[in-house]
Amino acid sequence: MTLESRLDEWSRGWRGPLLAALVALVAGLPGVFAVPPLDRDESRFAQATAQMLETDDYVSINYQDQPRDKKPVGIHWLQAISVAALSDASDRDIWPYRIPSLLGAMLAAAACAWGGAALFGARTGLLAGAMMGASFLLSTEAGIAKTDAVQAGATTLALAAMARIYLSHRGGPPVGWRTQLLFWLGIGVAALVKGPVGPLVALLAGLALWASERRIDWAKSLGWAWGPLLVLAIVGPWAWAITVASDGAFWGAAIGGDLAPKLVGGHERHGGLFGYHAFLAPMLTFPGSLLLPAGLVLGWKARKEPAVRFALCWLVPTWLMFELLPTKLAHYSLPAHGALFLLMAAALREPLGRISRIAGVVTLGFASLVFAAVCVAGMAEYGDSSDLTWGAITIGLFVATAITGGVLIFRRAAGTALVAAGVVGVLAHAAFFGQLAPRLEPLWLSQRLALALERTGLAPRAGVVPGPVEVAGYAEPSLVFALGTDTGLGGPAEAAKAIAEGRPAVVEKKEQAAFLAALKAAGLSPRPSGTISGINYSNGDDMSLTLYRGEPQAGQLIGKEAP
Repeated sequence: MTLESRLDEWSRGWRGPLLAALVALVAGLPGVFAVPPLDRDESRFAQATAQMLETDDYVSINYQDQPRDKKPVGIHWLQAISVAALSDASDRDIWPYRIPSLLGAMLAAAACAWGGAALFGARTGLLAGAMMGASFLLSTEAGIAKTDAVQAGATTLALAAMARIYLSHRGGPPVGWRTQLLFWLGIGVAALVKGPVGPLVALLAGLALWASERRIDWAKSLGWAWGPLLVLAIVGPWAWAITVASDGAFWGAAIGGDLAPKLVGGHERHGGLFGYHAFLAPMLTFPGSLLLPAGLVLGWKARKEPAVRFALCWLVPTWLMFELLPTKLAHYSLPAHGALFLLMAAALREPLGRISRIAGVVTLGFASLVFAAVCVAGMAEYGDSSDLTWGAITIGLFVATAITGGVLIFRRAAGTALVAAGVVGVLAHAAFFGQLAPRLEPLWLSQRLALALERTGLAPRAGVVPGPVEVAGYAEPSLVFALGTDTGLGGPAEAAKAIAEGRPAVVEKKEQAAFLAALKAAGLSPRPSGTISGINYSNGDDMSLTLYRGEPQAGQLIGKEAP
């Protein structure tokens, strides 16, 4: 049985979306369990969710004692459900907080396959969904406990349903209320997870279709009589509750403090030139980047076909919006990736031209070499001899992806090249996030510090010493998530006060002199219990953190002091 016939069999009915979701599951799973909590956004999201579970307040979003008025509540509710079902907030394991992101990535891949089946046929839909599920960007976001993978899933679902509704007016199969329901559900969930981005993608696609065709009759079939009410039912109750709970302050901070700065400048130093996302596209679509040039060529040549036109009207306005936005991060373009993968998969309907094949090999080779270089640099800077084996395996898999895809595509076996490169590329991603990255110990200061506190008997959760831990000079969210909500993040004076109260303290080398002076003034002697060194990758600073045992006052020590 040929590959084409197998793909035809596997893509029938719901098999295609389910298989695409399975690819996303396999690609994203290693990072879910292996990578420690990341700074800064992931740990802030996870910590805010943990506080919801600790306080039973599922309306307000807080990070320690500060309101976190940035994004709507949707991701926190999903994370809270996952943690309550699979773990406990007190365990401080990150993987349950990542499960919604993994499911969001699976939904994005399945929705891409479902929409692609209507636009280009079941086989093309399966290839598009599988490429999206295996892509470096989506499978990475699948292992990070924040909004982007879930938003991608909801937005892709909405646009896939929109594509089916559009195509039903251009000679495609008729659609019913279920497709309309999925469209509005996607819009509502996307809005509850990340505000206006998902709805804006759908709006831009609709406007682009209207501008290119000068007709928009298909939009009448979206279900306007009840769809907006469904979105209001999804978003409205929490929006009203947070408005009341914060006296409207949430919206002022979310819009004025988070959204508006991104529209006028490089917010939080995340700026970039026009073309930023285009430059990153070969890496972010890896290993499907083998077909990236062919997909763009198809988009231009077949732009008058209804299915291709829809994909372009989904892709181009959204992509331009993020290229024009002053604030740039690699994952911003993710809501448009479904359309890009649809064009890439549709390019396989006909034999690829020589230029497309050469450009595809160059694009995939460039991405593979970039990832291999990152591995080499990471090992040289943060690794040791024990990391050489997995470093070599990971680098070899990235290079093998390019070689496999390049050799097969030049043998005019583009479909086989895509599948083979996809398998090797997913293995490379798994090796990088499942083995190599977690072994680069200097990067994971918070995790190592939490383990050192436990090893020296200074972890308050063990019930041996009183808490909370006071930390001076290092305040990353991953540390708060690891040690608990009440972790102190004051200066040297607060750390000295903790010692006087019998609590442990952690002091970074830059704060050491002031801390020791405060101890001396209080008549206390330093009792160091170890030092953890590494790098704070959020700002690039080298760090050296010393653990200090407290001097308990009468009646304050809990249990027996550890040796």
